[in-house]
Amino acid sequence: MNPQVIGMQDLGGTYVFDLRVSNKALELNRFFWNMITPQWRERFLEDEEQLMTDAELTEAEKVLVRARDWLGLVQYGANFFVVEKFARVVKLTNMQVYAIMRGESLEDFLKTRRVPEMR
Repeated sequence: MNPQVIGMQDLGGTYVFDLRVSNKALELNRFFWNMITPQWRERFLEDEEQLMTDAELTEAEKVLVRARDWLGLVQYGANFFVVEKFARVVKLTNMQVYAIMRGESLEDFLKTRRVPEMR
C-alpha cells in the first residue's frame, strides 16, 4: 500500500480505492460505467434484475444496487464517478445522493453548503 494512504482508513468517512478494492468491485464498476450507453440504460430500466445477472454481479452487489445503498456502494468499492452515472439513471442528483449518504434530507444537507440555494 502507498505509504501516503496508510492510516487513511482511520479517518471517518474515508474509503481507500486501491488496486485490491478496484479488483474486487471490477464487475460492479463496469456495470455502472456502462450506464453511459443508451442501450445499457434501457436494458436496466426494462429489467434491472436480468441486467445485473448478465453483468455477473454478485448477490452482495445486487443487494446494494437494489437498495440504492449509495454509501454502501462506495464502501464496497464502487468508484464514486460511476455511481454518479447510475444516480442519473434512477433520476437522482448528486446533491440528493450526498444527502442520502449523510443520512440527511436534501433540505438539511443544502443548509450545510456555502451556497445552499444552489442544487
